[in-house]
Amino acid sequence: MKGIILAGGAGTRLHPSTLVVSKQLLPVYDKPMIYYPLAVLMLAGITNIEIISTPYDLPRFRMLLGDGSSLGLCLTYAEQDKPRGLADVLLVSERHIGDDPVALILGDNIFHGPDFVDMLRRNSRDVDGCVLFGYPVRNPEQYGVVDVDADGNILGLIEKPEKPRSNLAVTGLYFYHNDAVAIAKDLKPSARGELEITDLNRVFLEQGRAHLIQLGRGFVWLDTGTHDALIEAGQYVEILERRQGVRIACIEEIALRMGFIDSESCHRLGRRLAKSPYGQYVMDVAAAF
Repeated sequence: MKGIILAGGAGTRLHPSTLVVSKQLLPVYDKPMIYYPLAVLMLAGITNIEIISTPYDLPRFRMLLGDGSSLGLCLTYAEQDKPRGLADVLLVSERHIGDDPVALILGDNIFHGPDFVDMLRRNSRDVDGCVLFGYPVRNPEQYGVVDVDADGNILGLIEKPEKPRSNLAVTGLYFYHNDAVAIAKDLKPSARGELEITDLNRVFLEQGRAHLIQLGRGFVWLDTGTHDALIEAGQYVEILERRQGVRIACIEEIALRMGFIDSESCHRLGRRLAKSPYGQYVMDVAAAF
């Protein structure tokens, strides 16, 4: 399975902070925001990942992550010069996807919860159609919403409904069969001139190939697109890391534990950041492994 991280957009809800830097490069407590979606793909066992952003911001992502080889990854980069909808990302990344299934994750989404690794690996195998992840929210009218029956089967998908029939929001993580590329090519732009991911998912639903995983109690899904949400996410990460003594979305540690790199390589990565607590943590993990 190939991976895509969408790290584009103007981040207007975070102005003026994002006037000169991509929001996905802003810190969420002790690390750049993009580390969190990258960690999700790595935990799913995905090593071939494309980062999509604006022509202005791509050099900064390259400066931060390089080609990924130090983490045992293959990172490539592609431009989306202006927002044309989430489904358009599959067209931008068509060459990267090739004939493989693909995992798409939004660069401002944070996921954390028990048994998440097993859930990712289990549902990323043999994807037939699309796999969506639903999360209960208090304000479903602000999200794409999935309506389900008593057994959890998808009945409908509605983008920002005025009167939601469910409180299950569709999160920014999607697993797709390779058919998604061809379906995206046939989509018509919405009223706002974009190729909507909800329209793409509806096609799979009409084909009986849309599957929902509900992230229930104990899981956390954070969309860090506003100032308040960014602060809340940072506080959540800080509290967990201080209390548990582990670091969420430490990509060096994940690369080590997934077998992408060895302990010597991990220690070398930590040494580059040795003056920070984060770097010291990476070296400690490598030494104890």
